[in-house]
Amino acid sequence: MHPLSRYAFLLSGALIVATAFFFYPKWQQSNTEATISWDVSGYYLYLPATLIYRDVRQLNWWPAVDTRYHPGPGMGQAFRHASGNYVMKYPMGQALQFLPWFSVAHLLAAPLGFPADGFSAPYQAAISWGSLLVALLGLWFMRRNLLEYFSDRTTAIVLVCIVFGTNYLEYSAISGAMTHNWLFTLYSLLIFSTIRFYTRPAFKWAALIGLLVGWATLTRPTEIISAIIPLFWGLGSLADVRARLLFFKNHFSKILLAGCVAGAVMLMQAVYWKYATGEWIVYSYQEQGFSWLHPHLGDVLFSARAGWLVYSPMMLFAVVGLLMLRNPTPDPSPDGRGDVERTASGNPSLLALGNASPLPSGEGSGVGLLPVVLLFCLTALYITSAWNIWWYGGSLGQRAMVQGYPVWAFALAAFVQWASSGRWMKKGIFVGLAAAFIYLNLWWTYQAHVGGLFVAEQMTKRYMLKVLGRFESERDWLKLLDTKEEFKGAARQNIRLVYVNDFEQDSVAVTTEDAISGSRSLRLNNETQFSPAYTAFVPQAGGTLPKWVRASVVFRCAPKEWDWWRMTQFTVRFWLGDSIVKQRAIRLQRHVDGDETKTIFFDTKLPPERFDKMEVLFWNADGDKTIRLDDLRIEVFDDNDE
Repeated sequence: MHPLSRYAFLLSGALIVATAFFFYPKWQQSNTEATISWDVSGYYLYLPATLIYRDVRQLNWWPAVDTRYHPGPGMGQAFRHASGNYVMKYPMGQALQFLPWFSVAHLLAAPLGFPADGFSAPYQAAISWGSLLVALLGLWFMRRNLLEYFSDRTTAIVLVCIVFGTNYLEYSAISGAMTHNWLFTLYSLLIFSTIRFYTRPAFKWAALIGLLVGWATLTRPTEIISAIIPLFWGLGSLADVRARLLFFKNHFSKILLAGCVAGAVMLMQAVYWKYATGEWIVYSYQEQGFSWLHPHLGDVLFSARAGWLVYSPMMLFAVVGLLMLRNPTPDPSPDGRGDVERTASGNPSLLALGNASPLPSGEGSGVGLLPVVLLFCLTALYITSAWNIWWYGGSLGQRAMVQGYPVWAFALAAFVQWASSGRWMKKGIFVGLAAAFIYLNLWWTYQAHVGGLFVAEQMTKRYMLKVLGRFESERDWLKLLDTKEEFKGAARQNIRLVYVNDFEQDSVAVTTEDAISGSRSLRLNNETQFSPAYTAFVPQAGGTLPKWVRASVVFRCAPKEWDWWRMTQFTVRFWLGDSIVKQRAIRLQRHVDGDETKTIFFDTKLPPERFDKMEVLFWNADGDKTIRLDDLRIEVFDDNDE
């Protein structure tokens, strides 16, 4: 039965497994690249704190773990509450999902010769492999769900498109321990349970729906929107709404059970907060929150930094497919006769019949896809966009959209069905675009881990256009991660040196120890964060200002600062009185690999607005590494069109 979608599942699963084991086995990485690192270490903290160290409130064991494994930014995954105790930043839902795999690792760690400390190799492998199995489970149930409404062929194409052509590959095969992969599976199971509940209402399905909604919310509080699925599934008209209300009345005990189970699951977080702080409700995300009235919709969809449709353009088909769910295109059978195809449960395909329901409506409620899919997708997109940290640190594209792909898959299937029907030209365009999107997704995945051209959280439009589709780059292109200006002329014209400083005569922030050249160099460290501001005069030629300024400096950093937000910033500013007219900067440590001496320059256009002063300065950005600088030069010039 359904051979095409079965083969598509096997092919997609093979890609996920191969990517996990042969391309980037994350459990073999160390420090912040390990499986249990950054956000994952925050989800996971509950388990070692409770089951190994017996210290949930003070976390006195954490500094030793942090020193040994370096999983993230110190105590960044917990905060000190007014009660004096630490509170985990993230809710416990993911930790509970990790529990079986953690337990296996804990039993095997010591016998295998590893520290039973919660972070050694067996724990890293167990969480990774468990996440991989969960991904395959979610993919299987998404296939089952699609087959209830779409043909075998359409379902197969959707599976391939999502796995090969979206960032789901990243968050199933490599970063599978993040919540998005696990929530993807919870959503697939929730849709599966919902369909069966409305087919044959039973207490087991009601309890499972409540468990899944509660667990999703306990994993990420915003996933309370998962309740949209069982509440609105199959509502295509006002008549369906009336029938649904009658259904709820007739099956009130089952609905009550679902609500009680969901509430009981979510209550576990409140119990933890009460234990840790004495308060039932605690906002653990601290300075992070939502801008409900000013969502970052454009950035979330289209930004170079983390645009969903930029890094997973395959989902453009799903967005368009939302419009096609209302009046779906009939899906012809593989033999071309246009016979009605059958779903996984043996019922006629919904989209093969237009507005017919594939499920028995025992209580008179019809099954419609458009309202529930549209409501869920738009709500999820709005919540994702409203988060202040809309780029979701370290994300390949919009990772917060991944868990919703089992719902978006229905819209994608509607588009695939439309594109697969009709003339060969429409089919050819779809196949060509889909192939291009698949290549792009695989290329981005490669660059995020091996190629190095994807720089998480820092991508800019100009840098992206420079590296797109390449496998090698020039080091100078990294400047475009910090500044959007780049001199592209063949040669500079009218070059004039307007400032030079070898720091031999300076007495502020300079050192004679290990100078780069001469006897003195400028030195910045954790004690001296800022250099003086070095002011340059901008000459005019015939009453006309030059077009560009080039600032250069020689620097050496040992050891190198690797955290980009703490790298030393080389800044050019233009002032008018007490106001900054324009400012540009680059981060110096991007341009060295270690303890080496490097000359670096960057170009900035002079502002069109009036200014009366230009200055250059250096800021160590709260970093604690020492950097030495020497031979500062500032030149102005015109482009080759002058």
